[in-house]
Amino acid sequence: MSSGDLFFYSIIGFGAGIYFFFRGLLWLKEKRLIENVPTSKIRSLAMGLVEIYGKVLPAERGTMRSPLSNKDCVYYRYRVEEMRGSGKNRHWVTIKRGEEGVPFFLKDETGTVLVDPAGARIEIPVDNEFNSSWGKDPPEQVKKFLNSQGLNFESFLGMNKTMRYREWFVEPGDKLYIMGTAEDNPYLEEATAKNSVEDIMIGKGAHEKNFYISDSEEKEILKKLKWKVIGGVFGGGLLTVGCLAVILLYLNLL
Repeated sequence: MSSGDLFFYSIIGFGAGIYFFFRGLLWLKEKRLIENVPTSKIRSLAMGLVEIYGKVLPAERGTMRSPLSNKDCVYYRYRVEEMRGSGKNRHWVTIKRGEEGVPFFLKDETGTVLVDPAGARIEIPVDNEFNSSWGKDPPEQVKKFLNSQGLNFESFLGMNKTMRYREWFVEPGDKLYIMGTAEDNPYLEEATAKNSVEDIMIGKGAHEKNFYISDSEEKEILKKLKWKVIGGVFGGGLLTVGCLAVILLYLNLL
């Protein structure tokens, strides 16, 4: 590698280091927030930012069907990607993505509360992944979805493209950790609630940016954030300092 190439990559590394350093600080802030907000029992929820954990139950609007596997769910997200380019320049390109959710109940041993997932940052693992390529068609349900969206898994020559179809969803019975804002339930008329929890809905508050849903327990979430903080703050900081030293040496300023 020439000195010019090293200088070029050091500039890129310097920028990446700064990004990950400040991203690490945001992860640290998120970690401390989760640690400082106690997990509430649903029966004793108070208005404002809350943290709850429980099992998903369908609400009055029921469930939806996930587009790629036709699964009953209360939330889904999907991504359709196509492999493009050639040789070392081959890469996945997203050609279609989407998500949708409906309000659902979360239940713990003390009661249930309505949750509206709109606007939440939802972190769940991929539930289904399908692929199609030369000699391999996607499943029938995926074909139906592609047709409904005006997409084709075949090229104009009739040969299958190399494509990937991924789907995430939350289904009834799943256990979720939720940090969101407890506020008045807009779907319930005033003074008609049989108990105080019926008049509450968890959602994205008007003045609160933190609305997070995960299928991991709090302990596991904090463990992941801990390593992100270490990688971001310390790793990003070291990368920034190292690349800055190379840049200054190249410019004869060190």
